[in-house]
Amino acid sequence: MDGVTVTGVRGHARIVARADGRGGTALPVLDGEGPLAPRRTRSTGPGAKVMVVGAMSGPLGGDRFTLSARLEEGARLHVGSAAATLALPGQTKDAARYDVRLDVADGAELHWLPEQLIAAEGSDLYVTTRAELAAGARLVLREEQVLGRTGEQPGRLTSRLTVRIAGRTVLDQELSCGPGAPGGWDGPAVLAGYRAVGQLVVVRPRFARSPVPAQVLGEGAALVPLAGPAVLVSAVAPDALRLRRLLDEASARLD
Repeated sequence: MDGVTVTGVRGHARIVARADGRGGTALPVLDGEGPLAPRRTRSTGPGAKVMVVGAMSGPLGGDRFTLSARLEEGARLHVGSAAATLALPGQTKDAARYDVRLDVADGAELHWLPEQLIAAEGSDLYVTTRAELAAGARLVLREEQVLGRTGEQPGRLTSRLTVRIAGRTVLDQELSCGPGAPGGWDGPAVLAGYRAVGQLVVVRPRFARSPVPAQVLGEGAALVPLAGPAVLVSAVAPDALRLRRLLDEASARLD
């Protein structure tokens, strides 16, 4: 049962989007339990827009959060968050966990664009994002992680991102940073001393016909085509503002 336990908080938010038959998108399921509160906001286009609001601070040590979104055929959905997610140390030494599950049907389009995840000093968080897409689905997914607030040491952050299209895995990567992470995470082959890291995954059926070539996108960012109608942009930066600019510039190139 969701709620507060001796080892932390349990919370689960669910979103289901469905084409309404009139050119728009309905949200037959939009609910949250514990600290996750999804809210529908005004949208200027045919799709629906949802903001996820944190009803309390966290995740803290021992917390378990799950956020799931399912788009049925023809639905269009934009999901963001009202503020950055701040991982903090808790009363327990257990790691916190935040799992995101995305399911996008044929002809549906999801823009998953939350604000940054900040790993504060002393925190320990394991994040997983798993996207399952049908062959004709479209996706824009952005992840941004910042190691520590201004002037503090980073917390421990492990992030795994998996994308599957038509049952085939096109991306499965994991990055672990901060105290206790495998050696070399802050070296030139990984973060090179930077404290902000991000990924942008764009899935478009047209990429199967016209693949996007690999390219360097300025200092700290690179685009790599995936084994499917998808591309991955990876970026590192000294701060969250510069990271967002890099990913926004990459997104504009791929529109």
